[in-house]
Formats: sequence, C-alpha cells, structure tokens
Amino acid sequence: MGFNAVTRVDDLVRIRSVIVSVYDKTGLEGFLVRVLGTCPGVRFYATGGTYQFISGLLGERSGAHLVKMSDYTRQPEMKGGLVKTLDWRIYLGLLAEPYDEDHGADLRRHDAVAFDMVVGNLYAFGQAAETATGFEEARQHIDIGGPCMIRAAAKNFLRVAAVPGPDLYDQVADALERGKGALRLEDRARLAGEVFRRQAQYDAAVADFFVGKGASLLPSSYR
Repeated sequence: MGFNAVTRVDDLVRIRSVIVSVYDKTGLEGFLVRVLGTCPGVRFYATGGTYQFISGLLGERSGAHLVKMSDYTRQPEMKGGLVKTLDWRIYLGLLAEPYDEDHGADLRRHDAVAFDMVVGNLYAFGQAAETATGFEEARQHIDIGGPCMIRAAAKNFLRVAAVPGPDLYDQVADALERGKGALRLEDRARLAGEVFRRQAQYDAAVADFFVGKGASLLPSSYR
C-alpha cells in the first residue's frame, strides 16, 4: 500500500463544521459561544447528551447551527451510546487531505462534510479505576469513539483542528479571534501533539489497570 504525500496545505483554515462530543462539559458553553461569535456561519455536529446541551444553549438558533450526528450518519446510536461516531462519512470528513482530488471526489460522492474541528475529551477512566469495586465498573469507562475521532483529526492537522480538553478552550478561542475565524497550521499541529500525549497517558492507565488491579477484580465482577 502506498502512502499519500501531501505537498500543499493552507496555513489558515476557516472553521465552519465542528464535531462536538464530550464527556466533560466543563467550560463548553463559554467556548461554543466564543466560537459562534467568531465563526458566525459555523455548524456543530453533536451526539447524545452533548447534542441536548448545545440545543439548550442555542435555543431557537439550533436549526441554523446544530445537527444531530445520528441524522448526519443516518444511523441510530447503539444502546448505551456504545456506537455513535464510528461511521464512514465522519472519518471521510476528518481524514480527507487538502487538495487531494480523489478525496474531494469521495466527499462529493458520499455527500460528506469536510470537518474543520473536533472538540472531544476522554471518559474519566483513571478516576473510575481508582474507585472501582469491580472490573465492569472500570471497563465501562474505556473510551472508543472519542479517541478515534480526535486521533483522526490530529493525524490530519493539515486541515483539521483537534481540541482534546476544556483546559485548551481559551487558547483555541483566542487563536480563532486572532485569525478572524481561522486557525493557523502551527496551532493545529500543537493541538495534535496534545491529542497524542493525552491519549498515550490514557492508554497507559488502561494497560496498568488490566495488568495490576484489574486481575484481582475479575472474579467478583463476573460470576
């Protein structure tokens, strides 16, 4: 299999289509208000509880700025929210590289959105593992869809910004305001680094749990 070699990118990428799927909603309201103020035509694509949160925030403006992710994917969410965002059209919209004619043709063929930003964070696995009284209690906090999306966005930082935590909201909003609704390549690359650093820590915590404390909890969780 050959790899695509990207030779042309834009420094500034205007933010028009944003996926928002977060576990921790700390600071989200203020961040989205600032994004909307800087990017007046932006549309948010959201899942589950995040969709309800943003709908309450936007009120009558939801029709113009908010899309339920299950409406976009044309697939219902799996019971318990286990599958919400593992979808071809989402990842096509995240991984399509700039100025690639074949990728552009795929986007048009499947009527897919080229997403510019993903706002996401990971389930609180470390906290759950510390207090878990059974293996199952911790296992439920192993995140799948969230890490996949922000990882895809980070890989394609050439065109997409990944925002993996509330502590980054102010600096991203500041950068958007400086760029008048666009983010620079160096901003997107810095955010990508944050994604991979945080995911490495998250995966290490899961691995440590399985190797250590998890073994002692298995019998009491599954009888």
